[in-house]
Amino acid sequence: QLQLVESGGGRVQAGGSLRLSCAASGSPFNTYLMAWFRQAPGKEREFVAAISWDPKTTYYQDSVKGRFTISRDNAKKMVYLQMDRLNPEDTAVYYCAADRHGTMGAGVKWRGVYEDWGQGTQVSVSS
Repeated sequence: QLQLVESGGGRVQAGGSLRLSCAASGSPFNTYLMAWFRQAPGKEREFVAAISWDPKTTYYQDSVKGRFTISRDNAKKMVYLQMDRLNPEDTAVYYCAADRHGTMGAGVKWRGVYEDWGQGTQVSVSS
């Protein structure tokens, strides 16, 4: 089991950037699929991005492709989400998630794949 702590959220104007970080502790980290989800007020939690354990494969929600970049540092047990060209629709609580089975393919977008979750960090984008 991994313990996950997110940081880096905040308030920015549209067009700005933020970099979210997720610090992991606990079980071996370098075999886990890692992901970011987000939840806006009144909406369901949705997939944003994921990265394989190696980290050769990345996945993105269509609305963030070309603006967000997920990365990881296995030696430091860290996962990052660089968010550029933010817009008000990106406003949400962002959660870090971990899957110990190393799922690949379309399944990475399904919440039920992930066993461990952080507490979330708020991102607010004003127009």
